[in-house]
Parts: sequence; structure tokens; C-alpha cells
Amino acid sequence: MKAIILVGGEGIRLQPLTNSTAKTMVPVLNKPFLEYVIRHVKNHDVNEIVLTLCHKPHQIEEYFGNGSKFNTHLSYIVEDFPLGTAGAVKNAQQYIAESFFVLNGDIFTDLNLSDMLDFHRQKRAKVTIALTPVDDPTLYGVVECDVQDRVTRFLEKPPRGKVTTNLVNAGVYVLEPDILNYIPENSFSMLEHHLFPKLVAEGVPLFGYPFHDYWIDIGTPVKYRKLNYDLLLGKSNQIKEYRRGDEIRAEEETFIHPTARLKGPVLIGKSCVINKRVSLIGPAVLGAGCKIGDDSVLTGVILWKNVEIGRKVALNNCTISNDSRLQDNSRVEDDSVLGYSVIIAKGVTVPAASRIMPGIRLDSN
Repeated sequence: MKAIILVGGEGIRLQPLTNSTAKTMVPVLNKPFLEYVIRHVKNHDVNEIVLTLCHKPHQIEEYFGNGSKFNTHLSYIVEDFPLGTAGAVKNAQQYIAESFFVLNGDIFTDLNLSDMLDFHRQKRAKVTIALTPVDDPTLYGVVECDVQDRVTRFLEKPPRGKVTTNLVNAGVYVLEPDILNYIPENSFSMLEHHLFPKLVAEGVPLFGYPFHDYWIDIGTPVKYRKLNYDLLLGKSNQIKEYRRGDEIRAEEETFIHPTARLKGPVLIGKSCVINKRVSLIGPAVLGAGCKIGDDSVLTGVILWKNVEIGRKVALNNCTISNDSRLQDNSRVEDDSVLGYSVIIAKGVTVPAASRIMPGIRLDSN
């Protein structure tokens, strides 16, 4: 069995985190997000994976190589220009000879791919679309199905009074290889907006596979942070280390002062320093090489590598990228995101929901 994982997205909504880092390489519990997707696919007997790349492809290729360290085989296709989800799948046609999975590279899910494949074969479908329920379908493209689970209509962001289902496209598919003949070569095309509605209109058998397992996309900074929180709180079946929801884990060569107060769940990367009277309140993640100054209070933080926090700094439910520095008595409020190598000067407050682009220095004046 083969899978195509679509990892060419630029990640504009995730900026400034993606200004220097490929979208699927953003760290989740200190590992690249894509690593979780590959491991999940591999756990369902998918032994060959094609990654379709466009933006920052070298970061992905250098880290994952040929896939041997994940006991799978990886192939890469780099697009000269963005082809869209359908165009990217078409571009991988040379690798496809039988039923195959397609996964959006920004989706984390516990979806049972093996069961989905069985469903696809039982229905004799040409395409099967994984469908997940959401609280507010007006924010998504909903997928309507008949009583036999056959897709009848796609409805993009329906007004509240016209919502007929809360099932939305979960970004995971099973396709038959002859479906690729419907996709034009070397042109931009989307599975969701172009291919699938065309197939429904022509009577091609498309089926929806509803599931209720854990599912989230990391398309925004808030959802990205939520995924880290959820994994620390044991909400995914894929992560075995966090089950109680209050674990405190520190990797090698990390120093935690005896007067520091830690409340789990917390993950601290290697070679970190947590100084006197620091309060670190989870869910929280610190990447390797972070240094936290005396009397600082960190609540719900996601820190990447080599972040330096001064004395009496307050951080609340925020994400801070590599090599940033926050000087004494500074403050970062809820839902803010700092890009790499940002400097927050002494006494400066970063307001809630701010996005500070890489290399910026914020001074008190």
C-alpha cells in the first residue's frame, strides 16, 4: 500500500512560525509535525510514501532522508510551482498502480486507515473521503451523503440556516488510480473544489467515511498550540507517554533549580536551564537549549529551541520561535506568536494575539 502526503503548502496562516520553517516541520512536542503523520501511516501497513514538496523542500528531505529510520521508503516530488492538492497528486502518478491513500500534510488524526480502506473496498468506491464532525459547520466545506454513505453534494461554508450535516472533509482520502485521469497535467487543481464535485456530477462513486477519532489541522497558531496541549493531556491514542495529564518530563543535561515550581503536563528538551523560583505551568513545551531567568512565570507556553527568558518575565499561552530573547520584566500575552530571533526589550509587553515577524526588536519607546 502507498500513500501520498501533500506537504507543499506555504503555511501563510501559520506565519511567523513558517517564515523560516516548512509548515510540516514545525515542532510538536519537540519533533517535526510530519514525523507523526509518517509514523501513523506506517502503523497501517503503508510501506511506501510519496511526499509532494514545494516550499522549503530541503528541510524535509534533509531530515527524513529515504525514510529508513522510520522503517519505510520515502520518495520526493518537488513542484516547480504550486499545483494544488489535485495537481500534486497527479504529479505523483508515476508511483501509483493500485488503491492509494492521500493525506493533507497539516492534519493530525487517530483515524483508523485500515478500517477506512476496508470500507472503500466494500463500497467498491472510486474515491472515499474521511469525514469528521465539527461543532460549527459554517466554517468549513460540508459533505452531504445519502443513507448508503454515497456523496451527493459539497457545500462550502453553508449559512447557519442551511446546514444539513456537521460532517466535513477531514483531508484523508482513498483513491483508485484511474481517477488520476480526470486531473489535468501541470496545472493548478484542487481535490476539494475541482475534482470531487466533477466526479459527483458525472456519477462516479464517491463515498464518505465518517469517523469520530481525534482530528485537528494545524493551519493556525491557535490550533498548532492546541495540538501540543492535547497531546500532553493524553487526548490522542498515538502518544503513550502522557496518560495522567500531569506528567513532567525533562530530557538529558537539563538543570531545574530546586526552588522552581513545575506543574504538569510539561515537556522540557535537552540542555535547558530553569533558574530560581521559576513557575512553569503546563501544558507547556520547552525546546532544547532554553534558558529561563529567576522569578519568571510561564503558563501554557510553546518555546522552540534556544529561547532565552530574562528575570521576572511573564508568558501566557503563547508560542515563541527559535533563538528569541525576552529581556527582564517583559511580558507576552495570550495567543501571541513570536518568530525566530525576535528580541523583546526590558519591560515591554506584547499584547494579546500579536504576531511578531522574525528578527524584529521591540523596544519600550
